[in-house]
Amino acid sequence: MIRPGLCSVTFRELSVPQVAALTAAAGLMCIEWAGDVHVPPGDLAAARHAREATEEAGLAVASYGTYLDMEGADGALKEATQQVLASARELGAPRMRVWAGRTGSAEADDEQRATVVERLQRVCDVAAAEGIEVGLEFHGRTLTDEVGSTLQLLDEVGRANLRSYWQPHQGMDRAAAVDTLHQVLPLASTIHVFSWWPMAERLPLAERSTLWQEVFTVLAAQGSDRDALLEFVPGDDPAVLAREAQTLRDLIAAGEQDAHDPMSAEAAR
Repeated sequence: MIRPGLCSVTFRELSVPQVAALTAAAGLMCIEWAGDVHVPPGDLAAARHAREATEEAGLAVASYGTYLDMEGADGALKEATQQVLASARELGAPRMRVWAGRTGSAEADDEQRATVVERLQRVCDVAAAEGIEVGLEFHGRTLTDEVGSTLQLLDEVGRANLRSYWQPHQGMDRAAAVDTLHQVLPLASTIHVFSWWPMAERLPLAERSTLWQEVFTVLAAQGSDRDALLEFVPGDDPAVLAREAQTLRDLIAAGEQDAHDPMSAEAAR
């Protein structure tokens, strides 16, 4: 099942209850709560508030969107990790998103990469003890800025509870983006959904419907449960969420239908 949801950071100016109510009214099913605004690491009252607001709206917590990035002094990172885990636990998040450093794969030297690997191993180990999955943000200017480096990193870390998020990188056309998705399957746990083209211009999701219908066809054919979370909307405007959510649901349904059609499934491969 592909579960449609929202990243709360989409509406960083809104309160937690406003985000939960807006998400439910739009017919979405889950929320990734942002660690930089709605659920700060270590603020257990904020995490509890977000969990309760989510449940009261009839929604599920999809994940905890942290900005833990494997950089900085070792002691500070360990303390930050404990704060993130405490908030994830209080939030009831089954997964927490982290970042693979802040240096692109082409610029990072062997020592930098080894440090990120070792730190990710430690984060995954303490998260596993809490029953929490770890998801790597699939993003530029990190070690996951390129799918080959992402797959290498997942292998180097070698932890069963580490998976990858997926999104089309900026400026990537449909064919190239779908190719990266094929390569990271079945290790992709969560999909960040938005329509940026040709670079960071925020368009209605329908403007890249060809890309997203193919993405959801690929995902449905592979068959694993995943969350597809709207991350950005045009103008950061809450008034367009209902429209964008309907487009997301329609694209998921179309992808699932295509996946069950032999000719469409073959085309997706």
